[in-house]
Amino acid sequence: MSRQLFLVAYDVRHPRRLQRVHQVLKDYACGGQKSAFECYLSAGELRELISRIDQIMDAEEDSFLVIRLASRDAVETLGKAVKPADEFYTYLG
Repeated sequence: MSRQLFLVAYDVRHPRRLQRVHQVLKDYACGGQKSAFECYLSAGELRELISRIDQIMDAEEDSFLVIRLASRDAVETLGKAVKPADEFYTYLG
């Protein structure tokens, strides 16, 4: 199963939906904070994530963005930022 690195970000207006979206993202994320996360995902995991988020969000009020990052480019960080974890490691917690 091949995974790719994605940047996932969201803006959810209602506190209850915000909490639920955050909990779902924690199932897939290998790093990130607040409303932006790095996720190594297979094609199936990406479909599952989008499906789960779609069930929570209000399309009239909320935003959800998934950007595939080029795997050939090195990840650069500044300050206390931590580079994304190894693509073969996934934490579900």
